[in-house]
Amino acid sequence: MGSRTGDRAPVRPGRSARRGRRTGSAVLPGPLAPAPHPLVRALGLLAVVAAGAWLGLLAVGGVRAPVGPVDTSMALRPSLTGGTSINVSPLGALDLDSHTAPIRLDVDVDQLDPVRSRALVEHPERISGLQEEITADVLDGTRELAVRSCVAVVSGATALGLAVYRRPRRALAAGGLALALLAASGASAYATWNPKSVLEPRFSGLLSSAPSVVGSARSIVTEFDVYQKELARLVTNVTKLYDATSTLPTYQPDPATIRVLHVSDIHLNPASWHIVGSLVEQYDIDLIIDSGDTMDHGSAAENVFLNPISSLGAPYVWVRGNHDSAATQEYLEGLRNVHVLDGGRAVTVAGVRVAGVGDPQFTPDRSVVAAGDDAERAAGRRLAEALRAQARAGTPVDIAVVHNPVAAHQTDGAVPLVLSGHVHRRVNEVLPNGTRLKIEGSTGGGGLRAVEKEEPEKVHASVLYLDRDTRRLQAWDEITLGGLGLTTAEVARHVPDEVLPGASPSPDPSSTPTGTPSGSPSGSPPASPASPAPQASPAARASSAPPAEARQPPGRSAPTTPPQPARTPAPAPRP
Repeated sequence: MGSRTGDRAPVRPGRSARRGRRTGSAVLPGPLAPAPHPLVRALGLLAVVAAGAWLGLLAVGGVRAPVGPVDTSMALRPSLTGGTSINVSPLGALDLDSHTAPIRLDVDVDQLDPVRSRALVEHPERISGLQEEITADVLDGTRELAVRSCVAVVSGATALGLAVYRRPRRALAAGGLALALLAASGASAYATWNPKSVLEPRFSGLLSSAPSVVGSARSIVTEFDVYQKELARLVTNVTKLYDATSTLPTYQPDPATIRVLHVSDIHLNPASWHIVGSLVEQYDIDLIIDSGDTMDHGSAAENVFLNPISSLGAPYVWVRGNHDSAATQEYLEGLRNVHVLDGGRAVTVAGVRVAGVGDPQFTPDRSVVAAGDDAERAAGRRLAEALRAQARAGTPVDIAVVHNPVAAHQTDGAVPLVLSGHVHRRVNEVLPNGTRLKIEGSTGGGGLRAVEKEEPEKVHASVLYLDRDTRRLQAWDEITLGGLGLTTAEVARHVPDEVLPGASPSPDPSSTPTGTPSGSPSGSPPASPASPAPQASPAARASSAPPAEARQPPGRSAPTTPPQPARTPAPAPRP
């Protein structure tokens, strides 16, 4: 028996690991590797697929495509939010919220093709068909990009799967899963496609770094005049670049469009006057509305800070904030070109009827206990009653102005648009009864208190575009500058839903007839065309009476085209 056992053929090493080893006539179990959990295997496969697809897109996922007179590079990139980014080097980038998917479309404008550009110059009639040509070029480039992206993700995931698992079946499974994920991402992008995004682009760019403009942070104190001049120059440059690089189908306002600059919470920042003056000149502003907190402590010693208001180049409408004292208000009432609103008083400036009420609380006065939101609501109710009285008298108000948003909510249903500030951040909402509330951030970047924070507060202002006939809001541009010592800038364009093509007219909050309960709008304005009308004369712009004379300033020619509908995309800043 011993010889018979010894005569057995030796077991091959590969078999001993799987079947065990024999000792005599018994089979003893061999060492076995533990099988991984199915969830761990699935997560590992997903990680391999994601990494391989990303590497494939980076390697071969881009295409070069001519779009009109420019040469572009298109590529898909992984992203958490999706969207489209159009890079115009070295000017900056144009970002669109075009879709929501784990992929982002990057378009780099490489260069202007001299041959196609010369053809447009020599044959201007081709410009009429340029939009169709660009649309066709984009579609062709997108199709090629889709095919190449499919090949890229499948190749990348398959190659990485073969390198990790060393099994062809696993590698092919990784490639198939990558293709399925890309198809799902494409379906998500198609389902969430937002065609309105082209009407609300965000343009941003770093024009110059802070050290090259004003040196270190310490030198801001000693060279503050240089800093504020550079901020004003930055406003001009950014708006020009925004106008020059935005080739989207945007609306160019006719010469009768009313442009209102909304500022708030300047808080004694002297750089704000340079910024406001630059915006007035760049956008050809007709009216400036300040929703308060121009001061910080409201002392008489601060009043000299208000002197530049008279030379800003546009009428200035102001309401008192909780940091503005009665002495501040009295001083402003004596300045030229300034209209102080309080107690529901209404004035007509630059063709716009504006009413407002000052903040009932002066918080720097520590000897008085603040009344809180109850006082704000009471002030808002007084303003709402004044607005309804104006409507009954046949002089409806177009814009109401308060400082605290708590008071602004009380005007819902009594006015189409109400402006406020106080909270140092932008808020835009339509209240339940149809009034649009726009809260502006701090145009002074938080004022002198900005140095108390680790990061400087940004500078905010908005340009509102009103139809000349209806005085209704057609669009607005939100302008954001970097805070103290920074020179970044962004201009975001917005269009109300009610004026987008195909939208139904919104209710008119100010059309409540006599006897109708307050807060319940009862009328809807007809979709009347916005026929051009001449602007007011310089003398009438500063008066409280409606404009009586027409003017055509430089750069504004009398319109010769037929009247256009009031529903328009967003306007562009005027160079």
